[in-house]
Amino acid sequence: MRSQRYVPSHQSKSWTDDLPVCKQSGVGFSTNQVYREDGNRQEEHSFEDRNFHTKLDAENLFLYGIFDGNEGQRAVDFCVQRMPVELLFGQLNPSMSDEEIKDALRQAFLSVEKSYMDSVLDLLALRASFDIPEVAPFFKESQEMMGINSELSSGTAVAIALIYNGKLYVANVGNCRVLLCYTDTNYVLRVKQLTVDHDLKNEDELLRLSQFGINVDKMRESCVIGNQSATRCLGNYLIKGEYKDMQDLAMATHEPIIAEPDIVGGIPIEESHRFLLLMSAGLYKCVEETKTTDQTNQYIAQCVVEQFRVQGTLNGVAQSVVDKVARLHHDSYVTDSFTNDGMKREDITLIVRNFNYPMPNAKSPTVPSITFNPIVSSTVLSAHSTLTDTYTTAGSAHNGTSSVSTAKAQKVATPNERIKSYVDCNEFYKYVKLAKAKGTLPDGLDL
Repeated sequence: MRSQRYVPSHQSKSWTDDLPVCKQSGVGFSTNQVYREDGNRQEEHSFEDRNFHTKLDAENLFLYGIFDGNEGQRAVDFCVQRMPVELLFGQLNPSMSDEEIKDALRQAFLSVEKSYMDSVLDLLALRASFDIPEVAPFFKESQEMMGINSELSSGTAVAIALIYNGKLYVANVGNCRVLLCYTDTNYVLRVKQLTVDHDLKNEDELLRLSQFGINVDKMRESCVIGNQSATRCLGNYLIKGEYKDMQDLAMATHEPIIAEPDIVGGIPIEESHRFLLLMSAGLYKCVEETKTTDQTNQYIAQCVVEQFRVQGTLNGVAQSVVDKVARLHHDSYVTDSFTNDGMKREDITLIVRNFNYPMPNAKSPTVPSITFNPIVSSTVLSAHSTLTDTYTTAGSAHNGTSSVSTAKAQKVATPNERIKSYVDCNEFYKYVKLAKAKGTLPDGLDL
């Protein structure tokens, strides 16, 4: 007989809420939605995305994280609180090499994974205490047993961006994305995906699974492995500790779903770097399902650029992009005359970290107003790409490099008003001098 009762986990305030917030970043989010014919809003489940964006001035350290939870909040709440512990309390020091910092990131992921798996031991013990006779297997479907198994299947995708001593490092498991947006020598805005999508559309991941003896043909069609689409994650005990009990995974010679992150870095932060984007899968999947173009990353970057021009805060930029994508997804569903009764979208979270992209409407602009050729191109890392691949095509799992063009660049008008003497115009003159040397200085401006 069992003497304990199962109590489901619930979202609580995280200590990460009290971390110093990076003022050079902003966050936007939208909860999941099941589309209804009557137009009323309905959520399928509680919000399962989490994030943090923090800055430690004394350490010259910035840390950003996106967590895309799956099957409840237990794993995502645990990981969003534990990950900063593994990176913000003396694990990093200025004398470390790039490889040492990358190894610290790797160890952080593996430590969080181990700690989480240790945390579910009480659930496993409680489940084992259920006295279920062999003659009555239907008792396994009791509410308590279902609740325990749901908790045990909780997992999360994670993407971490670390800026330390002027260099950027990125690590991820699952299908959250990190995009670095920068301008080339012609002021063309380019987009580089720094993360690898660990899903069943990734040929490298399918190859890894096939080497474990798994027949991936069926998985390739369904894009589902167990109860998730990701081939890597933190948490989800059922698909890791009990994969031998799953028909599609029973033949695996090694644990198929892993917590080993892909890591890139360190990338020196340069003047050409404009902004960094971290997003949960809900954002780019909405774009993929809505837009006919296959240039998803470029479209998102262009949306961010548009909002930089009109918003006054980075939170406003991020939230406006999220709202636009969510609205487009819903409108696409409506115009299809409700032909798909199961149409829905997942939670969406976007972090925008600005480096030096102009925000004309900000109360205290920190960068000069410069004009970019609004052409956006994109490069995506494969699992085997290196930092020298900036201008090369990515591996077979991705779309590679391409570009989209919008209207021609226009001259930015400057208001005719007196500027107080304390304003530092050195940055402005630097960009004018640079544009003049390149022959891109607008007509009528010759200082």
